Amino acid sequence: MQSLDIHNPGMPDLQFVLFVTALCTADLRTINIPEDLRHMIFDRCWALIRTGDPPSLKEERVLDLRGGTELTLEACASTIRSLLITADIPVIIWDHPVSSPTRESSPEALPLIERIGQLYPDKANPSEEDPLRPSDTSK
Repeated sequence: MQSLDIHNPGMPDLQFVLFVTALCTADLRTINIPEDLRHMIFDRCWALIRTGDPPSLKEERVLDLRGGTELTLEACASTIRSLLITADIPVIIWDHPVSSPTRESSPEALPLIERIGQLYPDKANPSEEDPLRPSDTSK
């Protein structure tokens, strides 16, 4: 089981907002956020950054925060925390096995990937690393 403390997520707000909205739109069977609340979190964040109704197709339910401001980002993070606190969910808990990559790395990225593997050899095998778990910054 993986978890994320909504008050101390160990990541910047941008990553927090994108991560939580991704969890809310994922097909996770085991997560402690009810489906209706997951929809509400995404829809409210969508309304803060876009005009018009949020998409109904699951494949289109992705937030693009590139055009937003720092204030927009803070509003999204605050909205997420407020909705989860109201629902008495201070820690998001989910279970999802690590999956294989869905795409090959681009040829341009391979030198960087190799250098990262040399710098952090214990992290070089992504099948053993959980990309969804925030790193422990207390070490």
